[in-house]
Amino acid sequence: MKSIVLASAVTALLVLSGCGDKEPQVEATDAAVATQAAPVQAAPSVKAPVSSVVAETEAEYMARIEKEMKSIYFDFDKFNIRADMTSNVSADASVANTKASKFLVKLEGNCDEWGSDEYNFALGLKRAEAVKKALVAEGVNASRVSMVSFGESSPVCTDKTKECWAQNRRVDFKLLP
Repeated sequence: MKSIVLASAVTALLVLSGCGDKEPQVEATDAAVATQAAPVQAAPSVKAPVSSVVAETEAEYMARIEKEMKSIYFDFDKFNIRADMTSNVSADASVANTKASKFLVKLEGNCDEWGSDEYNFALGLKRAEAVKKALVAEGVNASRVSMVSFGESSPVCTDKTKECWAQNRRVDFKLLP
């Protein structure tokens, strides 16, 4: 009788626990990103004649600006911004307030593979929230910033080393129209 009760309890726990949700948790809904964007004129070079100005699409301009924004890295199991990352936050806030001032900023929280899916999604969101607070403190309008957590589902490195795992504990920046 005890084995039947125990087996029933274990089966019920397995059925009720289910699989972890791998979908990113989004703080606010983002507008659909338009694939066809209006051309943006690149600023002419001081040395180049005006006729050599090349037009780039808004998507190309956004991608170029995103490359200037630096990822913010975190210590293992932490979501506070490290002292060596404060200059990156300041630089990112400067870009967000100047070159990217007409775009929305999406913060993407990421984690290493340690911890459960649920824990890592929550930790990724806490990391994104910490960066958002730092950007707002640097003068970025909070209404322009949205957050998403990818947990451990978006690694940049898949080696099984401490150095690799450290690369995955980060917040990345994406621009939205």
